[in-house]
Amino acid sequence: MIPRTIKLTPDKRLAISWDDGHESVISLPNLRENCPCATCQGETVLLRHFAPPKQPDLPGKYDLTDAKQVGSYALQLSWKDGHSTGIYTWQRLRSLCECEICHPETRPR
Repeated sequence: MIPRTIKLTPDKRLAISWDDGHESVISLPNLRENCPCATCQGETVLLRHFAPPKQPDLPGKYDLTDAKQVGSYALQLSWKDGHSTGIYTWQRLRSLCECEICHPETRPR
């Protein structure tokens, strides 16, 4: 699963077209709240988990300023509040997809 295109939509969501034809959409707050870095998620060292300290909500927390591909496996996102240590693998991005196919429970009835 490799992205063909990645773009920011006018309504501030990340849109990803995958090589299998799937189209993912992910809101910026969802991306930021699921940042995989140790500062946001904590870390496990020698089988012991260290929870991260509560981070203050700074202005620009949900404003994406840059995205850079990391190798052939991930995307590093930078945010307006200065946070930029999260590296989102392709698998993680696909798992965050908010489309109706991935989340049928959100489909209007």
